[in-house]
Amino acid sequence: MKIVIIEDEHLASSYLKSILEQQSIISISEITVVKSVKDAVAFFKVNTVDLAFMDIHLGDGKSLDIFEQAPVSCPVIFITAYDSYAVKVFKHFTIDYLLKPYEEDELHEALLKYKNIKETFNTNLIVESLVEIENQSTVQHHFLVNHRDKLISINDTSISYFYATGKHMFIYTNSGSSYLYNSNLKDLIGKLNPVIFFKINRKYIINRHHIQEIIKHSSQKIEILLNVAVPDTEPIILSKKEINNFKNWLDS
Repeated sequence: MKIVIIEDEHLASSYLKSILEQQSIISISEITVVKSVKDAVAFFKVNTVDLAFMDIHLGDGKSLDIFEQAPVSCPVIFITAYDSYAVKVFKHFTIDYLLKPYEEDELHEALLKYKNIKETFNTNLIVESLVEIENQSTVQHHFLVNHRDKLISINDTSISYFYATGKHMFIYTNSGSSYLYNSNLKDLIGKLNPVIFFKINRKYIINRHHIQEIIKHSSQKIEILLNVAVPDTEPIILSKKEINNFKNWLDS
């Protein structure tokens, strides 16, 4: 099999290449090292490989730039300096990641994961992961509300769920308090941390940490119980079109 390493740090790429050449988990016939976005784009336009190792930050740009300019059809294992948000995103969307400075056994674990899922891996998820990281600065963590004669800034870690009714939307906190918030679920979901929050239907965006129980009435009817009080007397039913996405979200 053929591998490409996209890494602009010479010591890092040399170390990775050396470990790959010495391991016995996968059989490698060729390893190519590319050091920039420009060279990676040129490489993928005329070459195909079985696996890529890719630093998310390169000297002349970001990994996302490569996917926007050239066809990349192989699985990718990302290389990154520690970033808690990036790590959560990579766990959700990609085969694996290596944190600098990485150890030999960590690479071996990543290669084993590659062997197990290479046939079913969806390369579209790679781009989604990079877009999420690119947009991490736009994730909203605080929400300003009016409460009587006060202004209150609510941290997203204090929010159990968002609830929409009619033209109004409310924030419900861990303590059971509720606050009117000037937005709607459709606009809000794109601003929230996708690892924590999920829009389950037209009324609710929920925090994964407040799911008490999931009841499967049938393959197309799933009920969600939260561990906090809700304003509706009717059960919370997951939208049918979100069932697969919801399962993937829970499994991340």
